[in-house]
Amino acid sequence: MGMDFRRSQLLTQILEKETGRRKPRGLAHAVCLAVPLIWAFWQLWVTSPLPFAFSFGVFNDTAARSLHLAFALFLAFAGFPLFRGGPSERIPWYDWLLALAAAFCAGYLFLFQDQLAERAGRPEPLDIVVACAGMVLLLEATRRVMGLPMTIVGIVVIVYAFAGPYAPDLIAHKGATLSRGASQFWITSEGVFGVPLGVSTSFVFVYVLFGAMLEGAGAGRYLTTLAFALLGHFRGGPAKAAVVASGLHGLISGSSIANVLTCGPVTIMLMKKVGFSAEKAGAVEVAAGSNGQIMPPVMGAAAFLMVEYINISYADLIRHALVPALLAYASLLYIVHLEACKLGMEGLPRNSSLRLQFLGWGISIAFLILFVGALYYLTAWIPLLLGSLAWALLLPLLICIYLGLLYLSTRFPELPEEGDEALMRLPRVLPVLCSGLHFLAPILTLIWCLLVLEMSPGLAAFYACMLLSFILLTQWPLLALMRGEPVKPALIKGCARFFSSYIAGARNMVGIGLATASAGIVVGSVSLTGIGQVLTGVVEILSMGSLPLLLILTAVFCLILGMGLPTTANYIIVSTLLAPVIFSLTSAQGLVTPLVAIHLFCLYFGVMADATPPVALAAFAASGISGGDPLKTGVQGFLYEMRTAILPFVFLFSPEILLINIESPLHLIWVITTAALACMAFASVTQRYMLTRNRLWETLFLVCVTIALFRPELVRDRFFPPYETLPAGEVVRTIETLAPGEIMRLKIASDNGGSVKERYIALPVRAGTAKERLAFAGLTVDMQDTALPVTNIDIDSHAEKIGLRSSEEHRILGIEAAREQPPKFLFSLPGLLLLAMVFFSQKRRKAREDRFKTEKSTVFL
Repeated sequence: MGMDFRRSQLLTQILEKETGRRKPRGLAHAVCLAVPLIWAFWQLWVTSPLPFAFSFGVFNDTAARSLHLAFALFLAFAGFPLFRGGPSERIPWYDWLLALAAAFCAGYLFLFQDQLAERAGRPEPLDIVVACAGMVLLLEATRRVMGLPMTIVGIVVIVYAFAGPYAPDLIAHKGATLSRGASQFWITSEGVFGVPLGVSTSFVFVYVLFGAMLEGAGAGRYLTTLAFALLGHFRGGPAKAAVVASGLHGLISGSSIANVLTCGPVTIMLMKKVGFSAEKAGAVEVAAGSNGQIMPPVMGAAAFLMVEYINISYADLIRHALVPALLAYASLLYIVHLEACKLGMEGLPRNSSLRLQFLGWGISIAFLILFVGALYYLTAWIPLLLGSLAWALLLPLLICIYLGLLYLSTRFPELPEEGDEALMRLPRVLPVLCSGLHFLAPILTLIWCLLVLEMSPGLAAFYACMLLSFILLTQWPLLALMRGEPVKPALIKGCARFFSSYIAGARNMVGIGLATASAGIVVGSVSLTGIGQVLTGVVEILSMGSLPLLLILTAVFCLILGMGLPTTANYIIVSTLLAPVIFSLTSAQGLVTPLVAIHLFCLYFGVMADATPPVALAAFAASGISGGDPLKTGVQGFLYEMRTAILPFVFLFSPEILLINIESPLHLIWVITTAALACMAFASVTQRYMLTRNRLWETLFLVCVTIALFRPELVRDRFFPPYETLPAGEVVRTIETLAPGEIMRLKIASDNGGSVKERYIALPVRAGTAKERLAFAGLTVDMQDTALPVTNIDIDSHAEKIGLRSSEEHRILGIEAAREQPPKFLFSLPGLLLLAMVFFSQKRRKAREDRFKTEKSTVFL
């Protein structure tokens, strides 16, 4: 009883931290409902095309960000008490005062935007007072909503910005005046009101609202039940269903903790029922929930920030991020299978024959293909035929499809509620699939608008939210009408769910809004203090010139900086501080790495902090449900997450896994197949099990398989070097033979006060002469001197970003020219051979073990 009570308390605390602790009564309750509802409607208005269509209510970026943060700060002080034991049924007078003051400070840029624009760079005393008060109130609101980690980061960054002259020499800088700091952090768009808060305003809110509306409509329960129906009869079926359900929730969710709390109450209970320990059941949910943050299209809202930071299209980002995310989930499914095999588990009992199961799967897949295909051709051809009048046909057609899908759902039983005993029995695939097909319409609409119509992420989410609003208001009344039930209670239920979903979406945004605003402090400090260059030097010194050690150190920094922070905030901080470091140091060592790979590297390790002790917020959430030890759950979850941790190292060196430099469909199949086999081989290493328990030589072979399949070029480059170094006399001729878009790899000697260091650097090439191409990369070279000295390095150029300093003397010693190499796939074949050897060895041993168990059982009987 005591354990159940403590577990209930912990779960309640987690839920309160996610959605708001206070539940006031009376007028305060009405205000705490009205403000988030107004916020949600305002955000949809700002995101929609309506302000421009009616030339009314148009907000510029600064005004929108200002009001966005004003709403978040007001709800933070109104919804979260000063201390944990504060009043929960009323809002004290001082919190009302703080909420209004914080909203005024945030709205100051909106209220006085014209005056601030006239005196840009010359803040008045009132501006400085408002900025200082706003920073203090922002940090206090962040402490209340998100705890101490993010607040401490903000305070340290601010102190560092002003105390730079007194810092140790390695990290010292000239410091900032109060006027300069206030302007940087609050008045301009370089700090709190910078890109992170802008992305939160423009994109993130509508996606969080979309997720809350889907959950309110019942789509979360539908996705979880569908995952059970598909996978429940396999070994460890509930655990596999938890993985798939979390992956499906990750499509729309912005929080790993939200994933755990949404799927966990059902999945963890069923995992324990089939034999998983409390810690392992919680760890599976932690790993699955955390991985939801790397699953496109939302990616914990980091996707929208990444698009802004690296300047690529949203569709390209999804294409790059999809395969690693699917590999992470596939390998987690494999880990769950290995755990089930080790424990001798069986799946839930089938409720139909295997033939009927396959028939149901076949019909379901065929129906989905026909359904999506019909939508594709209708939405593609009707606009071509009817032009601007297409909406007059498409809108009634979509309504008819919606009504048809609703009618189809009435032919099957309603889905069981969460925790219902009906989930102890395996649901049938076809009835579950057909009972909620209408939930797929807004998801498909979102993906269609993003990838096919190539709308902006915000506009695509707006149309998806409008469709989902229509579903929320109409699905229950229409279902009641079709079933012959009373319509009035269903209509009331629909309206209640509609408003509660909007309120829940806005409340869920409070933490994200504050996180992006607080992370803006870090972004502003980087440009104010130059800490990025300092970190580059520190990491370079610690890594001692070793690229693998450099990346491991960076990964550790990502884990440390990400502890205790939500996905959006940890990505902003980690990418701001460490992405330039990775780019600079890898380029300085001659490694050509796409920016998207570097930013995904930062995102992956930032997300892993949710499953990494001692903070491990997702592990605490899962243990609150499972009743297990939070620390043990976190450690086990981290062990499961190790198979995700190797993926960032892979796509830094082999970007094919990000679908970069894919030459043909056959090449794509080969890349995905070998990467999947490598993930499973590594999972077998960490679990020490494949078909049976690994022997030492089998584990060593599987390590070799992982390396050979992930990075076959390691062996190839040793026997067939990819480049040959040409002397300085060949530099000009070789540079001019390179095609625009290629990379020139120069051997540079840098003299820093008598200490000469030689290294290879990678620089981009564009059209022009050799001198013009070098100038484009930031190098001015004296071509008349045979020693090819570098006479100047441009500020903020590619050459400066990778670590070349004007204070040093540089000269070009030579250039690397590409050589012909055998195809890379040939060097993956030994890995496949080793994998086959381990497989057949364990297969024979497993057969002997099974015969021995059978004989022993027979003798015993």
